[in-house]
Amino acid sequence: MITREKIDSFIEKIPPSPKVLNETIRLLNEGELTKAAKVAECDLALKSYLKGIVNRPIYGFANEVSDISQIFGILGVSLSQQTVYNYMITLLSPKNWTLFHLNARSFHDFQANISKKWERVLKHLGIDDKNTYAAIALLPASIIITEALFSERKEDVNLLRGTKALDYNTILVRLCGVSLFDICSQIAGKWEMDEKISKIVQAASGVNPSDEESINNLGKWMHLLLFYELSQPEFIKAGLNDFVDFQIDYVGDIYEDFVALMEIK
Repeated sequence: MITREKIDSFIEKIPPSPKVLNETIRLLNEGELTKAAKVAECDLALKSYLKGIVNRPIYGFANEVSDISQIFGILGVSLSQQTVYNYMITLLSPKNWTLFHLNARSFHDFQANISKKWERVLKHLGIDDKNTYAAIALLPASIIITEALFSERKEDVNLLRGTKALDYNTILVRLCGVSLFDICSQIAGKWEMDEKISKIVQAASGVNPSDEESINNLGKWMHLLLFYELSQPEFIKAGLNDFVDFQIDYVGDIYEDFVALMEIK
């Protein structure tokens, strides 16, 4: 139904990171917020995305923020870089969603929500690292990938899920021998994202733990965060509640800490 060649073809169609985005990320990586903002201003779509994201309710600003320099200044280096990566992920988004009941607004909401909560996790863990912040950007990519690979065979996929109660990730692994997280790692490599990002995302699958304790711990928090966010009413309605299999044994040692952190207002 879905061949490895189809997946490779999908990855091949993903454009490399545009020059403006590469330069913006490079300057952010060097801590040059003002210079990065000037470059970002040249990409009107990126500018519009940044304004749309930072003015969402979860950021809590009373007045609209529209100046890119101000946006980067408010977000800081790590969150600014993460938000640019989030924008790159949206370049893969379909114009019309068919498998999941999503649209541009709801998908951007998911990106904003999971990004802000990942920031809360990292602050709780005392981590201030640009690459670790950026890792969360690839989780929304897995939703886009699932949509792209399964939308043309929606009835077959739903039948398989209904008769065997399989999540989308398990279906892909059984059919092709690769997971959604493997494909996210391929995208990270194509966009020359830091190698650490792929390791964290792989650990977040819950079935591919890392030998590095620090990476594995981050993977546990990310795994829980993915399920927490996809369990929200809007995303249950979108059909994302059975996206991947929840590995409770993998995250059991941090589960109570995670719940307590998410309950903080």
